[in-house]
Amino acid sequence: MQDRSNSRGQIFVVDDDASTRQSLSSALEPEGYEVICFADGAALLSSARECIPACIFIEVRLPEKSGIDVLKQLRAEDYPAPIFVTSGQGDIPMAVDAIRNGASDFIEKPVTGDEIVGRVRAVVEPSPGAGNGSDFFKKSSLRLPGRDPLTRRERDVLMHLVDGASNKEIARRLNIGSRTVESHRASILRKAGVRRAAELVRLVLRERHNL
Repeated sequence: MQDRSNSRGQIFVVDDDASTRQSLSSALEPEGYEVICFADGAALLSSARECIPACIFIEVRLPEKSGIDVLKQLRAEDYPAPIFVTSGQGDIPMAVDAIRNGASDFIEKPVTGDEIVGRVRAVVEPSPGAGNGSDFFKKSSLRLPGRDPLTRRERDVLMHLVDGASNKEIARRLNIGSRTVESHRASILRKAGVRRAAELVRLVLRERHNL
């Protein structure tokens, strides 16, 4: 049993596949995380209401209640933990659906232990350069005037877009999937009410100048 006094935090994993639960546990526990596994969404929701883990992994295809439904329920309750949505049969529409409903990242299985650890660190532990950006990007919920607020991860992606980074480069910097970056970028453009990245950059720079 893991020594909780040295734990870096709990991570909840809900997946009806025992091998996936074991793989995630094997990757994350040596890094100091306490991994708590669930076989269905109802069990996860019950525990999530008792405490807030460092992050959550939710498989899309779960018995009774889908992973996306569990994600929606948590986000409807303003649950603060970062949430990863996973699937062994993922596609772009599924990734977009997950991101639009508040997932921090969409992960296609199978993945390596190093990749999982890297993605967890990217959302749980601040990156060395996280404090170097403008105050415009440090706000907990960036809202361009008259527009819907951006999520934390959308704000991260936007910061790198304004820096001129490509989708591939943003994925590398944030240690997230390329499809996740594409989904966040599309959501940012929609919320900003623009169709092209160049228009978005002009809008952001103008608003930042007015701070």
